[in-house]
Amino acid sequence: MIRLPLTLAILDGMVVSTGGEILILPLTHVLEALQPQAADIRTVGGEGRVLRVRGEYLPLLSLSGTFGYCANASEPLVVVVEGDGQKLALQVEELVGQQQVVVKNLEKNYRRVPGISGATILGDGRVALIVDVGALARLRQLPQAA
Repeated sequence: MIRLPLTLAILDGMVVSTGGEILILPLTHVLEALQPQAADIRTVGGEGRVLRVRGEYLPLLSLSGTFGYCANASEPLVVVVEGDGQKLALQVEELVGQQQVVVKNLEKNYRRVPGISGATILGDGRVALIVDVGALARLRQLPQAA
C-alpha cells in the first residue's frame, strides 16, 4: 500500500546564496535581478540604505545581515522583490538559479523564524530556507528599537 501526503506545496523559487547559505525567494515576488552601481546606493538617516532603481528609491536589505550570516566581500547583486505592496531590494552574493522546491513547514519541525516561511531540502541534501517577502516588508516597517 502506498501512502501519500494529503497536501504537497510546491514553489517556483529563485535560488540565491548569501553568507555561504542558500535561500529561496518565491518567484511570484521577484521582479528583477541586477548588479547595482555604487552611485545608486545611498544611506538615509534613520532609514538605512536605499537603492535607486529606474528613478525609484527602494529599501536595500542585506539578506546575510538580516538573517545573521557572515557576509563575504564580493560584488553585490540585488534581487528586487515585492511583498505586501512594498518593493524591496535584497542584496545577495550569488544568483544560483531557479527551481521548483517542496515546501516544508518550519514551525511544526522547529519554531517560527521572522522573515522565513518554510524550508526545503535541495537535491544535494542541504536545507534551504524560504524567504517570506511579505514578512520582510512588514519587519522593515516596524519601528526600530534603540
